Amino acid sequence: MRVFVTGASGWIGSAVVPELLAAGHEIEGLVRTEEKAAALTALGATARLGDLDDLDGLRAGAEASEGVVHLAFKHDFSDMAGAGRTERAAVEAMATALAGSDRPFLFASGVAMLAPGRVLTERDASPAVGPDAPRGGGENFALEFVERGVRSVALRFAPTVHGQGDYGFLSVIAAIARQKGVAGYIGDGSNRWPAVNRADAAAAVALALEKAPAGTLVHAVGEEGISAKEIAEALGRTLGVPTASIAPEAAAEHFGWIGRFFGVDMPASSVLTQELLGWTPTHPGLLADIEAGYYPGLAA
Repeated sequence: MRVFVTGASGWIGSAVVPELLAAGHEIEGLVRTEEKAAALTALGATARLGDLDDLDGLRAGAEASEGVVHLAFKHDFSDMAGAGRTERAAVEAMATALAGSDRPFLFASGVAMLAPGRVLTERDASPAVGPDAPRGGGENFALEFVERGVRSVALRFAPTVHGQGDYGFLSVIAAIARQKGVAGYIGDGSNRWPAVNRADAAAAVALALEKAPAGTLVHAVGEEGISAKEIAEALGRTLGVPTASIAPEAAAEHFGWIGRFFGVDMPASSVLTQELLGWTPTHPGLLADIEAGYYPGLAA
């Protein structure tokens, strides 16, 4: 299959592209620089220069493909509304290009914050609806194209897609621990964070491209929920700093913007995804990757 991949050089995309190539697919990846294009070409893929604001380029990439894996997103926490508008426009451009073809349109989403306080499953629809919702309501918007002949599939990733070189949420938490001299958790630290190894996440994407029916909610989740206290304790051991509880009212001052998320209980199951795709996470878990020293806390 000829697959157009956005975010091909990103943290998840750079693992997905080799997985898809190994499965025999032909890849055209969207990248923003000549340097990233060269790296993609070296893997055996082709590159399209552009970004999510280049709607004509997105349409052309989708039209020329036999399927799309949309992994790119503007992670601009200073303008999340703008990022949501960009996402919605990008989804519309690519999904419209696929309309009436039954070609797959896999798109990145997430499990975070969808059902705080209980285990989220693949049967739970996202409450984010409309252009003013988080991520522009992109998940529900993309799923609307099922009725227009598109095999839309939501790729709901765990908030922590971990591994060596991870620069996401956990690297920020590690940086704060090093800066503050303490690995903190909020309250009693019993709230749970789901996680998935990057290699397992890439395998799930490849299987979803081949097997997931239209309208499927795929949970790329390897571990249902690891307590924030366990995460902090593991970071404390590897960084050589003490572990301590941070009072909820002090979380914003201690953790900054990420404090809004780190104290939330948001476990998520992938039982139905594993059954549907025949997917079994086999790579090291989050605590093992922390203990391996993958989160030195050198940069936020």
